[in-house]
Order: sequence, then C-alpha cells, then structure tokens
Amino acid sequence: MRRLATGVLTGLVALSVLTACAEEPGDTTQGKSSTGKAATGKVAFLMPDLASTRYEQYDAPLFKKRMGELCSGCKVIYQNANSNASLQQQQANSAMAQGAKVIVLDPVDSTAAATIVQTAQSQGVKVVAYDRPIPKKPADFYVSFDNEAIGTAIGQSLVDHLKATKAKGGLLEVNGSPTDAAAALIKKGIHKAVDDSGFDLLAEYDTPDWAPEKAQQWVSGQIAQYKGRIAGVVAANDGTGGGAIAAFKAADVKVPPVTGNDAELAAVQRIVAGDQYNTISKPIKTVAEAAANVAYELLQGKKPKAGTTLFDTPSQLFEPTVVTQENLKKVIFGADGALKAKDVCTPEYAAACRRLGIQ
Repeated sequence: MRRLATGVLTGLVALSVLTACAEEPGDTTQGKSSTGKAATGKVAFLMPDLASTRYEQYDAPLFKKRMGELCSGCKVIYQNANSNASLQQQQANSAMAQGAKVIVLDPVDSTAAATIVQTAQSQGVKVVAYDRPIPKKPADFYVSFDNEAIGTAIGQSLVDHLKATKAKGGLLEVNGSPTDAAAALIKKGIHKAVDDSGFDLLAEYDTPDWAPEKAQQWVSGQIAQYKGRIAGVVAANDGTGGGAIAAFKAADVKVPPVTGNDAELAAVQRIVAGDQYNTISKPIKTVAEAAANVAYELLQGKKPKAGTTLFDTPSQLFEPTVVTQENLKKVIFGADGALKAKDVCTPEYAAACRRLGIQ
C-alpha cells in the first residue's frame, strides 16, 4: 500500500505540472494560444464501450468540462464505439472530416487502433491514447493509470486477505478483453501477485469485450468443475467481477472474495454489502482533466510534459488506490470521492451503509 500511496502523490504532482503548463500566463494562457490569438478548434473524445459505465458517467463529462474551462472556443466531439472496432474507426474518420485537430482515443482494439493513429497523423491530426495504450503505432501522447500496478494491487490485496483468513483452495482469474493492451498489462500485474502466492491458479479466462455476461458464463462452468475448491476470484474490472459474483449466486454457492477495478456504483454497493472484496478507485477526474490539458497543448502546437515513456509514447501514468470495506468511506466518500452516499445507500443497502458508518 505504501507504493500505491506514493504513486497517487506522484500522479497528482504530475497533474499539477500539466495544469500549470496549460494555464500559466505567457505560456499557455486560458483560452488563448501562445501567439495571443483566441484559441479555437475541435477535439474528438472517442471512448470504447458501454459495458463499463464510467465512460458515460465520468470520463466524457469531466473531459468536456475541463476543455470548456481551458478553451471556450473549442468544441468536443464525443462518440462511444460500443465495443465495435470498425465503428470506432468510422467515428475517428468522421471526427477528422468535421475538422478535429486532436483525437483523444480509448481504443476498442489496441492493435486495430494503430490504423486510426496512422491515418490521423498522416493528416496532421494529433492522437492522445487514453486509458488504453496503442502499442503498434506510437500516439503523440498517452494518459492513463498504471495498469500493471492495478493488476498487482488487486491481486495482492486478495492474496493477503485470503492468507489472513486462512482460506483454502485455489484462484480463478478473470482477465479483460484480449484485444485491449491495457487488459494485458493488468493481467501481467495480476500474475505478479498470484503466481507465487501459494494459492493454485485453477483456471483463467480472457473476457471478450470485457462483457460481464461472458465472465459470468465462464465462471459458472468453473464453479461446476472446481466445486468447493475456489478460494477467490481475481477479476480485472468491476464488470467481470460482477459477472463472477452473479455466477456464484446463480449456483447458490457462497460467494468467495472477488476483486474489481473502476469503483463503479454497483461495485461499491457490492462492497458495502460484502459481495465484492475490493475494487480500484480511479480518480477519473485526474486523468480526464490531464487528457484535456494535453489535448489543449497539442491543439496549440505545444509539446506536453511527460513523466515516462511507454510503447515509445511519451506518457503520464497515475497510480490509484485499492478500496475495501476498511477504507471505502474515506476513499469513495471523502473530499475527492466521485460518489455520494445517497447514491450508494439506497434502501437495499442502507443498513449495510450504517454498519460501515456511511451516512
């Protein structure tokens, strides 16, 4: 946990640097270019799917808000590809046809997205890879969380819990989409935590399109195959974790500790109820605003400051926090929390909220 806390601080410091670059008088003045002329332009914000509710609820609104603060004359073209790589390609082409000079892209398929980058850059359009990297063709910048660290964090948190409770049995690993390079990084991180944990890895699965229903179907088969032997499930995000939990409930089997990632509303409610063990609190406001800062600098022809390089792409990576019942109140409902108690503590969860001191 010490390493994660340090990463958060580092990310926030880096964000302040980016923000300073975007707003410092005489450098990147709000709403004006370095030449003093009013800044205008179109920026596309292309998200990958609807399976994760975060994009519609948080990423898009926060990105739009920050762009509006930075550049009142700029327009954001927002599209969601609903897990369709071909549709995302069409959306990117449409955005460029509408005059977008910067594309912030969270790819459905990290390999296929290389074509979008190639096409955009050939037309002088800058590309910011967002959340998920694009390994085959370097974008102009990459803004994300440290996905490998996320995998290690959720996996290690689960392993530590299982050891503390003297659990017996093995693990199931429910990974993300095989076409998502970020999912591959999360998977790598999970293996760092579980491979030498002392718990056997019974089976693992790469979930197409991150679809919760496909995760549920696979876990249902494993419950039948490894009856009574599953000590825990390392799921790469809240959707797949929710699918795993649904599988155990449908089989009328006690739900073992299950991980998640994204701190979606439903996942937080499951943690409150005790159905899900952990999730990852991603300060999406941090990365959405950082991406807007970067997009604005690129729009002005400036070179954003990077903290590191990943896949030959200048990058800014933020490291978020593991959330369990123990720190949920502070992290989720603290000053920087994205959720409100009234949204989580609906009548079904009111009693569990009170037990955790959430009002």
